[in-house]
Amino acid sequence: MARAATTTDAFNAVAEPRRRRILDLLAGGERSVNDLVAALGVAQPLVSKHLRVLREVGLVEVRDEGRRRMYRLNGRPLKPIYDWVKSYEQSWAQRFERLDAVLEELKEIENGDDGDDD
Repeated sequence: MARAATTTDAFNAVAEPRRRRILDLLAGGERSVNDLVAALGVAQPLVSKHLRVLREVGLVEVRDEGRRRMYRLNGRPLKPIYDWVKSYEQSWAQRFERLDAVLEELKEIENGDDGDDD
């Protein structure tokens, strides 16, 4: 089965780690391409390519400010990803509760408390 194009939806677009890093940077506020290039440490054409993908799925918006292009995050297209991941939250919570119990038992053993009240 062929893989969906990265520009079809937010799920595919954020599958690439560098695009997620761009979103993280833009979550802190609007940035120019040059700011992103400096923060990422990669060539401008590569950053522009990733920004194009993110724009096409609506995750970033762009505006011209003189000769600079300013990019900002648009979080609305992330909602389906949030909703999907949230469906696993109960499973994670249960696992963390079990892990907390195991860690507490290990801490008691380490401190010499075997749980018996002699």
